[in-house]
Amino acid sequence: MTDAVEPGMVRVRLDLSYDGKGFSGWARQRGRRTVQQEIEDAIHVVLRLGQREKATPVDLTVAGRTDAGVHARGQVAHVDLPEEVWAEHSGQLLRRLAGRLPMDVRVWRVAAAPPHFNARFSAIWRRYSYRVSDDPGGVDPLLRSHVLWHNWPLDVDAMNAAAGHLLGEHDFAAYCKRRDGATTIRTLQQLHWRRHDDGVLEATVKADAFCHNMVRSLVGAMLFVGDGHRPPQWPGDVLARQVRDSAVHVVRPHGLTLEEVGYPPDGELAARNLAARNRRSLPGGGAAATAGCC
Repeated sequence: MTDAVEPGMVRVRLDLSYDGKGFSGWARQRGRRTVQQEIEDAIHVVLRLGQREKATPVDLTVAGRTDAGVHARGQVAHVDLPEEVWAEHSGQLLRRLAGRLPMDVRVWRVAAAPPHFNARFSAIWRRYSYRVSDDPGGVDPLLRSHVLWHNWPLDVDAMNAAAGHLLGEHDFAAYCKRRDGATTIRTLQQLHWRRHDDGVLEATVKADAFCHNMVRSLVGAMLFVGDGHRPPQWPGDVLARQVRDSAVHVVRPHGLTLEEVGYPPDGELAARNLAARNRRSLPGGGAAATAGCC
């Protein structure tokens, strides 16, 4: 499989953000409003692609598909455009997209991508945050679309102790919604909680990739430890069993934000794309399917 761009086309990287409240997730869905649909339709209109003698489809590839209600501050996507269209419109594309897109999605940067760049397969890590308030009075109304209210006092030290049992490369089947053909093996690089001065707790969660519902399930387990319902070693025990535990709740999506996506130096993109598509396994275990998106 190759990431070479077809002759006469240029690959364009887009850096973007969105408030997920009004969207049914990233991916196009018939009859539903999605981020992908809004951006693809806007690009099609501002570049006048429908007026060309040969219509050019707009097909975005994204670093990580987000679910309904999940926000993004540092999402990355790419699209392949005809060279002559890019040459004509690149200088004004950002401003025209700002005028066309709805206010809950913004494209902040558009640029020709380096050779072999693939928004999904070139990524070496994704970083999310999840925000929670345990204030007995509830969540600040101005933050209600981005912060979960947990109606129990939370012990940050206990939650961080629990997080230590989950770091590293593991099969996260116990914390993922299984999808046919997708592996649940991931490398969790960072999971850490801190309490801000305003009392809001924020989890930083960083991994090479995430399987479906993984972050929200991990947060659900951490909250169960933080409020004293389970001991700090419990999330690690659940992980080791590799079976979904009914006590692990998938928390609501509105507290979750994709903050940043990391990529290797340009000279390492081709090798990264190949590695991301390879079959993945744990030492002593069988091979897993090719890594899927988040």
